[in-house]
Amino acid sequence: MGDAFKRWLMRKPWIDAAYDPNVRAVAFQLLLVLALVLVAVEIVLNTAANLQKQNIASGFGFLARTAGFDISQSLVPYTSKSSYGQAFLVGLTNTLLVAVLGIVLATVLGFTLGIARGSPNWLASRLALAYVEVVRNVPLLLQLLVWYVAVLRALPAPQEALALPAGVFVDKRGLHLPRVTLESGGTLLLLALLVSVIGAVWLWRTGKRTREEETVERDPVRLAVWALVVLLPVLALMIAGKTVAYPVLERFNHEGGLSIEPEFLALLIGLSTYTAAFIAEIVRAGLAGVPKGQREAAAALGLSRRHALRFVILPQALRIIIPPLTNQYLNLTKNSSLAVAIGYPDLVSVFSGTVLNQTGQAVEVILITMAVYLAISLATALTMNWFNARTAWAER
Repeated sequence: MGDAFKRWLMRKPWIDAAYDPNVRAVAFQLLLVLALVLVAVEIVLNTAANLQKQNIASGFGFLARTAGFDISQSLVPYTSKSSYGQAFLVGLTNTLLVAVLGIVLATVLGFTLGIARGSPNWLASRLALAYVEVVRNVPLLLQLLVWYVAVLRALPAPQEALALPAGVFVDKRGLHLPRVTLESGGTLLLLALLVSVIGAVWLWRTGKRTREEETVERDPVRLAVWALVVLLPVLALMIAGKTVAYPVLERFNHEGGLSIEPEFLALLIGLSTYTAAFIAEIVRAGLAGVPKGQREAAAALGLSRRHALRFVILPQALRIIIPPLTNQYLNLTKNSSLAVAIGYPDLVSVFSGTVLNQTGQAVEVILITMAVYLAISLATALTMNWFNARTAWAER
């Protein structure tokens, strides 16, 4: 009887499934997911219970309450009577502004230094090397403090501001520029920008075969694209009615123009110059990774050093440059949170600082801040991955 029962058990399908490695792998993964869900539920319930014991309100209703504090720099409408949600938007837009401008400036400076690192010119190469080794080995926070305290705050007072051409002034309270205000023709300018972009893309794509047949020295399509992108908006701006308000020194500060605060300048300069040092090394490594035979082939075709770099070496080096370049863009965006050290009203300073202190909604504020930085990082990574795929496809 016992042997018959064992034989019956051994004929069951679940016995065979227990020895199937694929079934066991799925079962272990389901158990792991279940354990993680239970841990997350326990954390949420424990946090809610602790908040209730301490009489701390939870939820996101605080975003609609009046903030009651001012923000020195805002790209969106904001007053002290605005809500905490509006204050969040101010911090977010300020973070995006310094991140986008920092990425652009760091890329231009980094590529310039990276190309100079591999230059046959001894002086240019050594100056680029000295810049990279000094800047990247000094902590970013210290560099921000140097730019803010030792450089910008050391400038003269507004009454003794440094006068630059075109009505520009620089003093310890920032950079003061003329402000252009369109009285009419705004729609014309937007239309000109749209037409120039669409026309440039069309010319670039339709003229690709022509550019391949033409020599490098003669590229009418490229010149037409640049003329369309630059001249058409400039012409529309000249036609549009506009007024220019120049900064004028009042009793305590310059009024009437566009003032850029020293906190923003210090953060932008510090992030750009610091990240550019790392980008320069990435560019140098990418250029060095291109086989020597490619340079020899370009020379055999009669290309100059500049044209060989532009049309042969750099396009191939992008395969090596873009992946680590993405990491530097992500680092620059996250490093912008150090703005709290110099008083620039970014997302961390405004939302995770002032709003958190006033509302006490620590869990909600931190979750929102983390989600925002995660979303920005994922969007940046997706964009660079798309660009990397386009570059790889074009090279094949």
